[in-house]
Amino acid sequence: MTTALLDQPTSVPAARPPRPRWVRPSTAGLLAGTAVLYLWGLSANGYGNDFYAAAVQAGSQSWKAFFFGSLDAGNAITVDKTPASLWVMELSVRLFGLNPWALLVPQALMGVGTVALVVAAVRRTTGRPGAALVGGAVMALTPVAVLMFRYDNPDALLVLLLTAAGYALVRALQSPRALRWMVLAGALVGVAFLAKMLQAFLVLPGFALVYLVLAEGALRRRFGHLLAAGAAMLVAGGWWVAVVQLWPADSRPYVGGSTDDSVLELALGYNGISRLSGGEGGPQTGTPGLLRLVGADLGGQVAWFLPAALVALVAGLVWTARRPRTDPVRAGLLVWGGWLLVTGLVFSLMAGTFHGYYTVALAPAIAALVGIGVALVGDRPRTGPPVLAATVALTAVWSFVLLGRSAEFLPWLRWVVLVGGLLAAAGLLVGRFGAGLRRGAVVVALLAALAGPAAYSVQTVATAHTGSIPTAGPTVSGGTSGFGGGRGGGGAPSGGFPGRPDGADGATPGGGATGLPGGTDGGTDGDAAGAPGGAAGGGQGGFGGGSASEQVVALLQQDAGSYRWAAATVGSQTSAVYQLVSGDPVMAIGGFTGSDPSPTLAQFQAYVAAGDVHWFIGAGQGRGGDGSASEITQWVAATCTAQTVDGVTVYDLTAPAS
Repeated sequence: MTTALLDQPTSVPAARPPRPRWVRPSTAGLLAGTAVLYLWGLSANGYGNDFYAAAVQAGSQSWKAFFFGSLDAGNAITVDKTPASLWVMELSVRLFGLNPWALLVPQALMGVGTVALVVAAVRRTTGRPGAALVGGAVMALTPVAVLMFRYDNPDALLVLLLTAAGYALVRALQSPRALRWMVLAGALVGVAFLAKMLQAFLVLPGFALVYLVLAEGALRRRFGHLLAAGAAMLVAGGWWVAVVQLWPADSRPYVGGSTDDSVLELALGYNGISRLSGGEGGPQTGTPGLLRLVGADLGGQVAWFLPAALVALVAGLVWTARRPRTDPVRAGLLVWGGWLLVTGLVFSLMAGTFHGYYTVALAPAIAALVGIGVALVGDRPRTGPPVLAATVALTAVWSFVLLGRSAEFLPWLRWVVLVGGLLAAAGLLVGRFGAGLRRGAVVVALLAALAGPAAYSVQTVATAHTGSIPTAGPTVSGGTSGFGGGRGGGGAPSGGFPGRPDGADGATPGGGATGLPGGTDGGTDGDAAGAPGGAAGGGQGGFGGGSASEQVVALLQQDAGSYRWAAATVGSQTSAVYQLVSGDPVMAIGGFTGSDPSPTLAQFQAYVAAGDVHWFIGAGQGRGGDGSASEITQWVAATCTAQTVDGVTVYDLTAPAS
């Protein structure tokens, strides 16, 4: 297989020759290994992000909650994203019941599918099965991909759909049935919008420009295909938005994250312009700037092969400069290169909320460029080996730097990677005069390049992750992210402790607690983990994943079937914990942070008067300020009698104070 990386042509012939016998078993082995890596010990993550897990639970109990993406089966408020990623998990939970495996296995399978698509795209572009497998291995072993394809955030479905769209575009550039493939690519991007809104559109500038300039046929034909793809995207991504916008507001849940109960405002505001400008004032990972992706917070997440991908892009464009306009290899370089450059620049410069796990959206582009770059070397017997050797040396040195940021994690590995990579680079130069030496150098180069991300990936699999801000890999020094600094945790947004139902500073409510599956307690010490400039680590993410008092849960479950909501509390991080443990709907007043204007005080009073909600759990996590959440809290305190259950303040809304 190693000789195939250098000996086969990269131009795709009109009639493809039969695949070598080793291709299918090698591809199957890569995908099987990916599946093992992504599925191993998956239940240790429990429900992962309680926020989305609670919405999945709600959607498995109510088809209305399923459609809208509600946080609870009573349909008070939705998650602050479009619900496509929830639909997949909800269908799984409806089939197999609510448990970590039913929740997370679909995500892992999406990861395997993404690796398969990267392999197929690189092979289709270059005609080199070996190079395609290299690209697939890079994708499979990117630490942030290992993290997110084992988690219940929307990013798994987003990346799968965008990679499928990239593959469809590659097919459109080479197929006489280009229109069909372009319509499919547009539809896939539209569905990706339903997974994570405007982030899906970051691939569009590169995709559209590549097809318009490099596709076969007259310019008018290409432009028409783009219009058809755009129409397919609008239909695939817009139908749900249209239904929600036209649905009477008083008979559907409030659109969480919006200021005016509008999906369009949510997409363009909170999840759109505000993310770029910083208008929503959320936490950031890393400091905005051109070097953000290679900094301490993000380098070990996704950037292991970023220098190699950029070298492949530049060298590949130089090498293919004199080829025909429709050359498939150059087109492939620009498909994935445009994805990498646009998305990478947006991530680097955006001033709003940005978490390290967002960078999983870069992984397919990096992997595909590396695979194409490896393939191109074989066509350049004079300049190819020196460029490959220099890239291997650069990758080894960069891996040495990244591993040095986690000095206590396998301290010997960085030296092995450095020495092995430099020796492999030397062997590639000398190997021009001997096939045996060249094959050995290629093997050593692959092992040295993949060793660092593979070690980070294994560590990620071996560590339980919970909460809203998970990170891959071991502890690194110099982190500046989260709600106050540390890459692995992050302090509470406004006092209290992430995920603690009682808001206490790290104390489990009372003496007993009912933990969520996985056996971990999603918060880490806000002061220690969130110190600016301090160590940042993998494992549990901050802001979520706490525990619930057994006695309070038992209280909520009493006669819960008689109420639309068993309880209400401020903020989803508290409501999600109690809802997941009790199995009954719990209203998240104010949505994720408690700051959404839903319900209003008048609406909540109407719910209470109608007997729709039984209990109010005090001291929730939300940061509602002077909005409706604060008004509701004050009204409940003034109207209903407080009681303390296992250290948690609760109010019986059916028994007003005398």
